[in-house]
Amino acid sequence: MQLNEITLTNYRNYTQLSLDFSPKLNVFVGDNAQGKTNLLESIYVLSLTKSHRSNHEKEIIAWNQDFARIKGLVGKKNSNIELTMIVSSKGKKTKVNGLEQSKLSQYIGHLNVILFAPEDLSLVKGSPQNRRKFLDMEIGQINPKYLYYLSKYQTVLKQRNQYLKKMAFQKKHDPLYLDVLNEQLATSGSVVLKQRLYFVQLLEKWANEIHQKISFGKENLAILYKSQMSLTSELSESDIYKLLLHDLKQAEDKDLNQLTTTVGPHRDDLVFMVNEQNVQTYGSQGQQRTTALSVKLAEIELINEELGEYPILLLDDVLSELDDDRQVQLMEFIDNKLQTFLTTTSVGHLEDKLKIKPKIFYISNGEVERISDDIDR
Repeated sequence: MQLNEITLTNYRNYTQLSLDFSPKLNVFVGDNAQGKTNLLESIYVLSLTKSHRSNHEKEIIAWNQDFARIKGLVGKKNSNIELTMIVSSKGKKTKVNGLEQSKLSQYIGHLNVILFAPEDLSLVKGSPQNRRKFLDMEIGQINPKYLYYLSKYQTVLKQRNQYLKKMAFQKKHDPLYLDVLNEQLATSGSVVLKQRLYFVQLLEKWANEIHQKISFGKENLAILYKSQMSLTSELSESDIYKLLLHDLKQAEDKDLNQLTTTVGPHRDDLVFMVNEQNVQTYGSQGQQRTTALSVKLAEIELINEELGEYPILLLDDVLSELDDDRQVQLMEFIDNKLQTFLTTTSVGHLEDKLKIKPKIFYISNGEVERISDDIDR
């Protein structure tokens, strides 16, 4: 899979821009606040319909403009696909080969990307919410069914929480209605949980192999799915449904007291273990960064295993956050394997690390000033 070309209209500080890319390595070079990360972000938004930098899609619309549009031509094994993503005051609109898609789950998955940005180094040390978001975004790319049931789960969860608050204030409730909400939540939640368990099992296999290589065989990495429920990967969706329904029923008094749903995938987390110790709590900064890097690289292999094609890799100024050894490991992993887009403030430090001939885009003030196939010396 590769992104052959992209066209931006009214996207942040780009009024109009059209570029075609190398199938291997593309480097966006520029000082801070010139637009290199905006360009990388546009590829992410084209893939997943949302930004990794903002929760409000309208922020990508250029100042004093009514809409922003991203159009990309994606090359896959057996076909070329044109993707279009439009954001306006009316919301989002997505098209595949010119045909508007009524559901995001019908659109997401046509262009698979893995983003590695400085904030991803906090995947290990950051909040459980960040790790749940990581699971949702990555599983959603390879399994549209997951996005569909996650959306249903979130809708029912909101209804249940609203009803809990209503019950508390009115001092009365309809137990049958709560039972219906519990059943709906367990139905969608069991699909979400089953897919998460499957994904984590595959992720651990690849991440441990990569982690061992980066640590020169000194460390083993295990990834555990942490839940209040007694979950194992061997459980079927039906088994998980029964467990979740039982736990939701058991937690009703507690939920009424706290005015929120305390059980379910929205409360779960990931735990990373290096040599059987929790790296979030006891690991060094180097171990935490190696773990984050291993997980990101594992995603690449996992997507290839599941879909039969490598995704596109987006590296947003991440090399500056890694030491020389990890930079070398990362660039060796990329070597001729998948299309990569990389942002940096300078390219001189890359010369000794690159085995791939890059296509370099020099960016200033929302414009690509020039394009080169050689690193400036």
